[in-house]
Amino acid sequence: MVDLALRILLHDRLRFFITVAGVAFAVALVLSQIGLFYGLLDNATLTIRHAKADLWITSKATPNVDFAHQFPENYVNRVRSIPGVERADNLIVTFSNIQLPTGAEESGVFYAMEDLAAWDLPWKVESGDLGDLKRGDFLFMDESAKRRLGDFKVGDYREVQHTRFRIAGLTQEVKSFTTTPVSFMDFRRAQALNPDLLRGKTSYILVKLASGADAGAVKAEIARRLPYNDVYTKAEWAAKSQGYWIANTGIGLNAFLAVFLGVLVGVIVVAQTLYTSTMEHIKEFGTVKAIGGTNADIYKILARQASIAAALGFALGLGLAFAEAPAIEAMALKLIIPWSTIGVVCLGTFVLCLASAMVSFRKVASLDPGLVFRS
Repeated sequence: MVDLALRILLHDRLRFFITVAGVAFAVALVLSQIGLFYGLLDNATLTIRHAKADLWITSKATPNVDFAHQFPENYVNRVRSIPGVERADNLIVTFSNIQLPTGAEESGVFYAMEDLAAWDLPWKVESGDLGDLKRGDFLFMDESAKRRLGDFKVGDYREVQHTRFRIAGLTQEVKSFTTTPVSFMDFRRAQALNPDLLRGKTSYILVKLASGADAGAVKAEIARRLPYNDVYTKAEWAAKSQGYWIANTGIGLNAFLAVFLGVLVGVIVVAQTLYTSTMEHIKEFGTVKAIGGTNADIYKILARQASIAAALGFALGLGLAFAEAPAIEAMALKLIIPWSTIGVVCLGTFVLCLASAMVSFRKVASLDPGLVFRS
């Protein structure tokens, strides 16, 4: 019966190719959308996950790390006096306009601290010394910004809020959810650029706990001393930032719709192909029943055909999804496809293809074996 399944499936090779291609397209679409979804969420929390901070103190109801609200910078002194706090520093996250040599303007997001290196921000410095930021109007720019800001190198100048800054170094891998270019500068320079908003203010306080300190107790004490601020652990703040983008941008719904369409395409293609093939070989199935084959035997034939299409289609679709990664990275995005997701999609591909075989099975199950003896 295995030979019969293969012979029927390969009888029309073009149709078989179309079936495998349909499954591959569906798999590639599903994996690409899920991968982009994870990639965007990863960008939304890159700085949170890489910063050496156990706790993040924000203003009340700050929605995510990019959309910061300001509060008095001297609150950091209250935090530093709390037992269990090894270090606490202010962090500014602010948007400013960057004037390009072409005369155009682009928005950029700037991270500013008095000692960025102490918090591992940025975590991958390609060139330059972060200590130079204290010397004056200097900044570090991430290489991913070249797509939006044009080519630049160490020693070039860019205007930020109409103030001329020298690019003192380059970083890598620092991206934001919105793909807005990320740069780094000194804390006081950031305040001077926008004094109306930032004079005497900070966006966050980063806290590193002393060895052996009870994170829950320290967090509760900070909340008591700063009742008009929120305090999060690193994991909590990352989850809140990701949750904002999922709930307020519709990327979760878009990913779900794309996955649904991919599944629908795959099911329709496999079901239609198997049904057409079954109808063209209805007498062969009648012969199987005439010589004593059961409905279970018939479904094994159809299941074998569906499994072959699923296996080949999944393998091809997986290859297509990974082949897209370089093109996606060139657009300042990234594709993150966990192995657990690949396993789930693989299982789902087989389940849906086998379910599609039921469309043909319902027709053959009621087939009269006497059909084979009719002219």
